[in-house]
Amino acid sequence: MKSPRTAAFCFVLIVICSCETTLSVTTQSIVHPLILHDHGLAEEEPLRQRRAVAEEEYTVDIEISLENISFLESVKAHLNSLSLPIQGNSTDPGTDIVSVAVTTVCTPAGNDLLCSCEKGYVWPRERCLHSVTCQEHDSALSGRHCSCLKGLPPQGPFCQLPEAYITLKIRVRLNIGFQEDLKNTSSALYRSYKTDLERAFREGYKTLPGFRSAIVTQFTKGSVVVNYEVQLSSAPQPGSFHKANQQVTQNLNQTYKMDYNSFQGTPSNETKFTVIPEVIFEGDNVTLECESEIVSSNTSWYYEGRRLDMKDGGRFSIHTSVLNNMSLVSRLIIYNFTKHDAGEYRCKLTLDIFEFGDFRKLDVTPIRILAKEERKVVCDSNPISLNCCSENIANWSKIEWKQEGEIRILGNPETDLESSCSTYTLKADGTQCPSGSSGTTVTYTCEFVSPYGATGSKNIAVTFISVANLTITSDPISVSEGQRFSITCTSDVVNYDEVYWNTSAGIKIHPRFYTMEKYQDRAESVLTVQTSTREWNGTYHCIFRYKNSYSVATKDVTVHPLPLESDIMMDPLEASGLCTSSHQFKCCVEKEEGEEYSVTFHVDSLSFPAEKEVNGKQACYKYSLPANAPRWCPQHIDVFCHFTNAANSSVRSPPMKLTLLPGENITCRDPVIGIGEPGKIIQKLCQFSSVSRSPGQIIGGTITYRCVGSQWKEEKRGCISAPINGLLRLAKALIKSPSQDQKLPIYLRDLSASSVKEEQDIRSSPGSLGAVISILDLLATVPTQVTSEMMRDILATINVILDKSTLNSWEKLRQQQNNQSSQFLHSVERFTKALQLGDHTPPFLFHPNVQMKSMVIKQDSPQAYQQKFVFTDSDLWGDVAIDECQLESLQAKSSIVTVAFPTLKAILAKDAQKNMASNSLVMTTTISRSISKPFRIAMTFKNSRRAGGTPQCVFWNFSLDNYAGGWDSSGCSVEEDGRDTRDRVFCKCNHLTSFSILMSPDSPDPGSLLKVLLDIISYIGLGFSIFSLAACLVVETMVWKSVTKNRTSYMRHICIVNIAFCLLIADVWFIVAGAIHDGYYPLNETACVAATFFIHFFYLSVFFWMLTLGLMLFYRLIFILHDASKSTQKALAFSLGYGCPLIISSITVGVTQPQEVYMRKNACWLNWEDTRALLAFAIPALMIVVVNVSITVVVITKILRPSIGDKPGKQEKSSLFQISKSIGVLTPLLGLTWGFGLATVIQGSNAVFHIIFTLLNAFQGLFILLFGCLWDQKVQEALLNKFSLSRWSSQHSKSTSLGSSTPVFSMSSPISRRFNNLFGKTGTYNVSTPETTSSSVENSSSAYSLLN
Repeated sequence: MKSPRTAAFCFVLIVICSCETTLSVTTQSIVHPLILHDHGLAEEEPLRQRRAVAEEEYTVDIEISLENISFLESVKAHLNSLSLPIQGNSTDPGTDIVSVAVTTVCTPAGNDLLCSCEKGYVWPRERCLHSVTCQEHDSALSGRHCSCLKGLPPQGPFCQLPEAYITLKIRVRLNIGFQEDLKNTSSALYRSYKTDLERAFREGYKTLPGFRSAIVTQFTKGSVVVNYEVQLSSAPQPGSFHKANQQVTQNLNQTYKMDYNSFQGTPSNETKFTVIPEVIFEGDNVTLECESEIVSSNTSWYYEGRRLDMKDGGRFSIHTSVLNNMSLVSRLIIYNFTKHDAGEYRCKLTLDIFEFGDFRKLDVTPIRILAKEERKVVCDSNPISLNCCSENIANWSKIEWKQEGEIRILGNPETDLESSCSTYTLKADGTQCPSGSSGTTVTYTCEFVSPYGATGSKNIAVTFISVANLTITSDPISVSEGQRFSITCTSDVVNYDEVYWNTSAGIKIHPRFYTMEKYQDRAESVLTVQTSTREWNGTYHCIFRYKNSYSVATKDVTVHPLPLESDIMMDPLEASGLCTSSHQFKCCVEKEEGEEYSVTFHVDSLSFPAEKEVNGKQACYKYSLPANAPRWCPQHIDVFCHFTNAANSSVRSPPMKLTLLPGENITCRDPVIGIGEPGKIIQKLCQFSSVSRSPGQIIGGTITYRCVGSQWKEEKRGCISAPINGLLRLAKALIKSPSQDQKLPIYLRDLSASSVKEEQDIRSSPGSLGAVISILDLLATVPTQVTSEMMRDILATINVILDKSTLNSWEKLRQQQNNQSSQFLHSVERFTKALQLGDHTPPFLFHPNVQMKSMVIKQDSPQAYQQKFVFTDSDLWGDVAIDECQLESLQAKSSIVTVAFPTLKAILAKDAQKNMASNSLVMTTTISRSISKPFRIAMTFKNSRRAGGTPQCVFWNFSLDNYAGGWDSSGCSVEEDGRDTRDRVFCKCNHLTSFSILMSPDSPDPGSLLKVLLDIISYIGLGFSIFSLAACLVVETMVWKSVTKNRTSYMRHICIVNIAFCLLIADVWFIVAGAIHDGYYPLNETACVAATFFIHFFYLSVFFWMLTLGLMLFYRLIFILHDASKSTQKALAFSLGYGCPLIISSITVGVTQPQEVYMRKNACWLNWEDTRALLAFAIPALMIVVVNVSITVVVITKILRPSIGDKPGKQEKSSLFQISKSIGVLTPLLGLTWGFGLATVIQGSNAVFHIIFTLLNAFQGLFILLFGCLWDQKVQEALLNKFSLSRWSSQHSKSTSLGSSTPVFSMSSPISRRFNNLFGKTGTYNVSTPETTSSSVENSSSAYSLLN
């Protein structure tokens, strides 16, 4: 067929028609060309017979030429829309059109016409061999199918469906021996085997439908394994191969011994395995498709080797179908694919002896979406875009935006699927997010949806911020210097990140000047300036910040110049003058440009204008007070100067005091100082005194004069040099400045330089020294952060004022103000706490008079803090240590700073208690962050006084002495660290501050005479005491039956025996514990705890048995008619004597020992420094002493009660004797000597009290033996009877036979009458005979016995 020359494009249709006929018609292809212009069609209908059956099929190729290529798509769309088959018309009702398809499209390219096959069609093989192919479009090799030719073949054929052949690979075994010639394809044996076997295969397989060939490909060992291929044009039916194999074995010579059961299909690649989609996202619906030419095969699916047996309706489904009777397709669909579904999938197709299949390993690709997860949107109608992009390259079907939150603000989405990005633009205004919802967060979600169902999303948290409406104080603010003002700034938005105030220059105001309060419906910040200076003149911004959103309100402040009261320098401060003379007064202020004041002087209720005089930097205003009439003398006058500025604000100076005198007693006269009477003291500003200074300089401070004889003598000078005074004035202004943080570093640098320059003046002038201390105290309140450069300047200043040459000025300063050194130390601690240590901060700073070392706590593993300080000039050293366990509780980046001072010990000691002297370094350790629990620190100090006093670890307590400060030992103790303690003192404390050691003179020096004397008294006294107590117990044992015949006597001796026993045991334990300590034996903790417990218990028992004895005496004297049984009295006595001490001592050890603070660190006795456990002994003992003293007073009062018939003179004499007798007997028994212990408790008590207390207590056992045992007459008589002194004893017995009614002394004695009165022998209780057994008689006799 000739191609139409006028056609620009052409294509070929294939039309398949079916016609019902029973004839076999053979037709020749006839071509009828027809050209259709303007969308016309040229038809060519070559017809040929395909096959003769009952229903015949004809294929018609139609060539269509067209000039507009776009018409091709219309034709395709029209053909696709046809509903096939199309029934024939009325002229040929038996013919139907079964299918219509475009097979070939030709497109002009230059002078060539390139003809390509549509998808699914190929040029016939012979056409590819004999035609010119499109080299650039088709790379088909000769002899194979091609898809593009140059030019359309004139006679056809055109593009056709490819021929389909099925190749089956099979192997079978011959049960004969394998010969090597079978490997050689040229050998006769190989050709013979191949020919015979192929003949048998052809004969056997020819019964298979579509059989084409059977070819042997290889012989292998295993007897003889024959590999061959069978080629079919159509798929075999199930079971057909078994029958064919039987035919093969029957047609083959039996000598080959073919094994019928060994036929086995070999896996081949006829199976096509596809996965849709190729890139799987989590959530996709994944389709696995297995396609095979073997239509009749059975299909099964496997996952990780396990067969899948699933039905439709779940997450999996399997569908198998046959396409065009040509291929079998099995689909496995996995819905909502997850990472758990990843793995190997395999499809298997089986048919008789054949097994086909393939596998794929599936992985899940996570969907990664990029977006900024947090955004802030200010509701100011400005557009804000939320951007969302996918990292994955995929053909996304759509991108959606969703939102969730308390408020709903919609945006405008813009999506570009090709770039996998989407933008959501928000444009919020104030109506959408009112102030009450400011800070509300709405979550916007961008969701990517794949064509196969997977979704990936990203949340973007959008915080909507209302634009805060700020209202600020509306009234104009116009103040004068020194006055107070405040600005209130209110926001209708409660949520914010920060509120601060700025100056117009952008400098942040120090937070100390403003406050912040939140309310339910508003937030409020108030800027308050108590004392305004001219630096506050300007515009101020109140700023509310939330994230990066700022709301600002401004306010102008006008500050009019006016001197502060403290800046007015007056002369005179006070003066005396003659009534007949005039007197000059002046007030001076520092001159500033633009200042104009109206100044008046006020005397009483009168005011007078002042004259102005400018002297250098000073503007002085003068007034001359005229002379008064003599009748007004003497008189005291107060003079004030008033400064009034342009805003009509005024300030009044302090009063200038003038005393007018007649002039009779005036002795001192000076043109500068004035006049005065002898002894008169006046103060004068150094600026207006005769102190030398450079012209124009302003010096500070005051100087005090006293009138001595006829001259004014300088009594005290507190002048401040001009440079230091200028810095002091600047420091006072700086702490009132709004930009104090920015000015502080420069100021500290100037202070350091001036201190070095004025070092000589600071050494000699207490005023300048005090000014520098005041400056440091003022500046320490400013910084929130101190840099290393600032700390270097601070230490340089400290080095100057702590030099040894300044100690004299410190002493003079102390006499004027006693808290300057404590104030200075507190300033240093505040600076070190604010120190921020960076990576480049030097770890130490050295000066001769101060050293600083520091460390920053690391994030992961804090190291132990150990610092050592050595001052060679002062011959002092010390070190500080904090272990890792303590540092682990600190926050990371915390800084530890230690500052050591070698000379501060002398300065602080003079401010502290007079009897305590620090003789070591003073080391201050601070931590930048707060500490919530006890923090242990260990320090070692050099002990310069090896033989002087007992060392005591102390810290400086700023709250002592009415906040003047003082040394305190609370929480600190001296410890043993295993090293020689002669030249060092090891301390441990449970808190941080400034530490040192003190040598207390209250504890005698180890080698002093007082210590030796007290030791001798203690050991000799304890020896006599133990011997006496043992003797007392022996005597009581010997005379027990003789002296315990009545209840009261029995109970008295019970008390005496227990007192002696308890004191004996306590003294023995005391000696044992003292021997352990004095002998420097290692203190066994368990033994020491036991010793402390028993000493505490038995000493308390001594006191409580003394109390029992006193209470019994009180009971017998007061409750005469009451009588208790012996068993009751005995039970009460033992309960009180042993029960109470046991309870007290057990509670004490139970409460304090678990914390290891029961004992002292260096002795086996109750602790005092840490827990005050010693009070568990002191309080009960002192209370018993008070009770027994009260009982003694009652006893003496009863004895002094006069009896009837006594003469006044004799009564007085006998009373004195009876008082002496009672005190002499009762005092040692009731333990009143322990009252002397009160004097020794007082710090700094005289050594005499120590000696008296030691004597009385050490010899108390001897006193008990003498006065409690041997002085008793019954005891004496029992001893005499025991040793057979019968004569003396019998005489005594006679006198004693009256004992029931007669005291020890003669009845005629006045003292005897006093005792009779005391024990009820007069009045209603008179007893006449010894045989009387009344209660009153027994009580009287018992009381008598108890007294003796």
